[in-house]
Amino acid sequence: MENTRFFTGREEETTTLRSLMHTPHADLVAVIGRRRVGKTYLIKHAFKNQFAFHITGIKNTDKQTMIRAFVTKIEEISKSKFPVAIPDNWLDAFNILKRYLSSLKTAKKKVIFLDEFPWMDSHKSGFLAAFEFFWNDWAVDQNITVIVCGSSTTWMLNNVLNNQAGLHNRITKYVRLEPFTLREVQEFFYSKGNRLPQYDIVQLYMALGGIPYYLNEVQQGESVVQNIDRILFSEKSSLKNEFQNLYRALFDPHEKYELVVRALSTKQKGLTRQEIIEATKISNGGGLTRILKELEECAFIRSFAPLGKEKKDLIYRLMDEYSLFYFQFNPYKNSAGSFIQISGSPKYKSWTGFAFESLCIRHAQQIKQALGISGIYAVEGAFYARGGENMEGFQIDMLIDRNDHAINLCEMKFYATEYELTKKEAEKLHQRREMFRAKTQTTKYLINTLITTFGLKTNAYSSSVVDKVLKMEALFS
Repeated sequence: MENTRFFTGREEETTTLRSLMHTPHADLVAVIGRRRVGKTYLIKHAFKNQFAFHITGIKNTDKQTMIRAFVTKIEEISKSKFPVAIPDNWLDAFNILKRYLSSLKTAKKKVIFLDEFPWMDSHKSGFLAAFEFFWNDWAVDQNITVIVCGSSTTWMLNNVLNNQAGLHNRITKYVRLEPFTLREVQEFFYSKGNRLPQYDIVQLYMALGGIPYYLNEVQQGESVVQNIDRILFSEKSSLKNEFQNLYRALFDPHEKYELVVRALSTKQKGLTRQEIIEATKISNGGGLTRILKELEECAFIRSFAPLGKEKKDLIYRLMDEYSLFYFQFNPYKNSAGSFIQISGSPKYKSWTGFAFESLCIRHAQQIKQALGISGIYAVEGAFYARGGENMEGFQIDMLIDRNDHAINLCEMKFYATEYELTKKEAEKLHQRREMFRAKTQTTKYLINTLITTFGLKTNAYSSSVVDKVLKMEALFS
């Protein structure tokens, strides 16, 4: 029976992959995404495990072992119709694959799935050059789809998507697999019979993110606190060494990538490129550009231009929930039971506010849909103003600048009940709107927008300063 644990949702990606069965040309497809995000399960589900050839690379192996595994798999799939001596080079190995595929008499498009593609390219193996020749000399003219997939983002970007040799501009479809949205997480839990309340799902998401493998560890019959404590703080957890392996598996050299995300974890509003350089001591140039691009490609960070600023003033913000939680609470220096105490502390309460802001920023499209502006061109961003002689400094972590002459100034609040606006908070929101108007000289309609878990409690201040209220259910749209 087909394993359905990891592809709940993913309708768009599944449709994209299945459509390749009907294109009138050969396709070379790259699927890239962070570790544990469900790339392999998506591909297997989309094609219902019906591959003309499928093999997974072996990590840290030598050329001859990988070639042996490759050719043995052909022999196995062909039911020994191709018993051959094991070749000593990849050109001959791909020639055997070509002969096997040519022997298949079918009008349907043949699908070849090379999983963990980077692991096949051992040091000085000649693998990539042989694959390039296989594609350019033969496969490109066949009724065939070749899918390459791998968690090693650095390798995939450098050698596949940005290849300057035989695979230059050869990729016909690129699928970037991102973490689940809140809605997909809800569907994931529901598919397992776990009908968690949205408030609980939000809390789990803020600690684990939308990573299917992590979410699969959540058990029915345990509270959010119990689940997080067991999954992230227990010695027996299957994620015990996850952080140590996460960046190492994706990036090379991983140390600099970790330096960047660690620096970003210290500033809620994010850092400019110059501030990243100062915090990490990584020199300015192409190396840093590549690090930032690859981190963004895997949805660990997000860049955005503050309103009215130029591209050089981009702000980079850490968006990976698991990494944010790790840097804040460092589970592996604590022990089982620790989170039960942590979850009641002021530090945790403060962190949930920041984590909820990041969650809302990640779900900006859902927020625009709930506001009824998904059909209007709108750009989400942020705004930061330094204080001066005549004005205090202030910041807006999320705003939506719309083409219909309006801007939503968003305020995000994570509460266990309805949020009650105090006189002081109401004055702050009113002043922030007027300071924003004065600072930007905008003539657009400024809409104070509150996004909170259970809505806004009606009182003397609620209607005078808040124009639009969204509950957390909007994030699940």
